[in-house]
Amino acid sequence: MGKHIKSPWAWIPTLYLAQGLPYVAVMTISVIMYKRLGISNTDIALYTGWLYLPWVIKPFWSPFIDIIKTKRWWTVAMQWILALAFAGVAFTIPAPFFFKLTLAVFWIMGFASATHDIATDGFYMLALDKHEQSLYVGIRSTFYRIATVAGQGLLVIMAGLIETGTSLAPAQLTVQASPAAQPTVAKIPRFNDIPADTAVEPYFIYTDPQVSVSSNAPDEVNGIPFKTYAAALRDSIKRHNEIHGFTEAENKEQAATARQSPAQNSSPFTTWVKNTFGENRQPATDDAADNIAIVGVRLSKMPPADKPVILNVTHRSGDPGITLQSTRFEFTSENFDETAYLLFEIDHKIKSETRATFIGASGNIPFAWMAVFMLLSAFFLAAAIYHSRILPRPIADAHHSRQSAHEIIEEFAHTFTSFFKKKQIWVAIAFMLLYRLPEAQLVKMINPFLLDPIDKGGMGLSTGEVGLVYGTVGIIGLTVGGIIGGIAAARGGLKRCLWPMAWSMSLTCLTFVYLSYAQDSSLLTINLCVFIEQFGYGFGFTAYMLYLIYFSEGRHKTAHYAICTGFMALGMMLPGMAAGWLQEAIGYRHFFIWTMICCAATIAVCAFIKIDPKFGLKQ
Repeated sequence: MGKHIKSPWAWIPTLYLAQGLPYVAVMTISVIMYKRLGISNTDIALYTGWLYLPWVIKPFWSPFIDIIKTKRWWTVAMQWILALAFAGVAFTIPAPFFFKLTLAVFWIMGFASATHDIATDGFYMLALDKHEQSLYVGIRSTFYRIATVAGQGLLVIMAGLIETGTSLAPAQLTVQASPAAQPTVAKIPRFNDIPADTAVEPYFIYTDPQVSVSSNAPDEVNGIPFKTYAAALRDSIKRHNEIHGFTEAENKEQAATARQSPAQNSSPFTTWVKNTFGENRQPATDDAADNIAIVGVRLSKMPPADKPVILNVTHRSGDPGITLQSTRFEFTSENFDETAYLLFEIDHKIKSETRATFIGASGNIPFAWMAVFMLLSAFFLAAAIYHSRILPRPIADAHHSRQSAHEIIEEFAHTFTSFFKKKQIWVAIAFMLLYRLPEAQLVKMINPFLLDPIDKGGMGLSTGEVGLVYGTVGIIGLTVGGIIGGIAAARGGLKRCLWPMAWSMSLTCLTFVYLSYAQDSSLLTINLCVFIEQFGYGFGFTAYMLYLIYFSEGRHKTAHYAICTGFMALGMMLPGMAAGWLQEAIGYRHFFIWTMICCAATIAVCAFIKIDPKFGLKQ
């Protein structure tokens, strides 16, 4: 190895920050961003699930990084590409077809990130001797974990703060329902008097910020059956909001040609799954009508002509039987003095007095995520410039491989063939694909579940709160679980620890079953449940990683481990892609119960693998 002056402290921390951030952006930040921008769970899971592909097939092109240029060149080049890719996401967010455009850029980002992983890990081994590799392995792991916390936690919190900082004061609305209340006829409310506004900033005004309504609808209104009256009222409100520009009118031509998700297509199979396993809140034979309540909302003063104010109304807490039909309203300089109408459905099955709280916020969500990705772009621009100057130039990096492309392909083919000749190969592949089956589905739906409003089965958290819960508390639980898992495996060995770790991976999923049924919006409860689930996953994941190392042992240990990691990514990719469709078909509660049923696969595959009792024990 060539002599280099720069201390490893000068480049290892920044290098592994740069390795961790793109993966978090592709796998986690993209999910939260798409959810906040209104993409369905089906599409989020399906299309972000495809983004795992670069890590699945990474072993197939990794050998060529040895013969084309140097590891140092690949590392810096990928950081330049990542800087451009992050900027590309930021600039395409405001575009009309942002979903397709940003997905294309994320796809490029995924391949660049996977290549960057190969190059940086290879460079680490070539730039340091054996002693230094051992000395700094904890440092590289620590800064990779810091990148995870920064991406899932701090950057998401930052997006939440920008959303809040670019919004007007949030307006709270409470709807109270009781079967004991006298049924009244829902009518379109009017503002009696709007006081002169002296405030600098505009704010939202409700016709009635506290609404009381009966959960029992009247039988008829002026001789008209209530269902007919309610349908006409819904249609009238819908047209009023569309005519005045508060909500977008449905474009039938676009709707006919636009791509729809499988859930929206309502295929016969989807319908069967929904009818058989979904959350049936209302029996098909129940002809009773849900009551309705209507609230008007206005903006106190005219906004700037070029800055419309978007009101997003979220069901923050309370009874999920009280639902809001339209949740997004746009106020401009042309319609600010008109009234937008919020229509609430009151479930007739409510049997006791209850209430629900709705929060109206107006943050600039696209701008918040543009700022996040511009910051990431700036970081990678700085990282590329910094590493082009600071990274050492070890002689081993320039001359470590003298093989031709033909020799590389021939050796890889031999290595790949020998992998499938190992003992228990099909049992091992089943273990790699199925051990994390529950978590592969769960991880795609955790953030949408935390963000979705109460009336959609979620927890109604804000963007910043999700960054705190999942990106910081969750990561701490995952890290602590992994550390304790490593200590336990060193003392007891993999064979002895396998079953406790498999059960830990499985049983902690119950926390989300509890949250979905209790819908306890207390941040303390949510943080505790997420911490327990992530701790269990971190503890149980230790057995998975140790088994990959155990199964890879032999002549081609490094190459076989790379192939194992491809199967590991495939095991997360395939179940995760279908998770959104399944959740939208059966609801969060039944989805989380389904993940518990999938734990049977985790336990089953553990029964068939054979492990040397001495493997993993501290010598």
